[in-house]
Amino acid sequence: MKEDKRSVSRHEYLIKDLQDPELAAGYLNVVLEEGDEKMILKALRNVAEAAGGMGEVAKRTHLSRMTLYRALSKNGNPEFSSFLEILKVLKIKLLFKAVA
Repeated sequence: MKEDKRSVSRHEYLIKDLQDPELAAGYLNVVLEEGDEKMILKALRNVAEAAGGMGEVAKRTHLSRMTLYRALSKNGNPEFSSFLEILKVLKIKLLFKAVA
């Protein structure tokens, strides 16, 4: 079966959408609501990819590329300061909301 070169994968479509900071923030909020730490890190990797790739985000956060990959890996555990710096570079702000 021959693949249609005009088709776009779901991942490519997602990355294109995540280039918009408003959509990226909404995406991260939905993933955060689920509460799965691994999915949150994966979502951040997707947003980083959309923002120019891990190399570009590493450069802008002043973290090494390897540190960024490790922090956002499946088993990553980024320091809070690194997490905030990544969000800042991605043009996303962390907010808190009271729960009823």
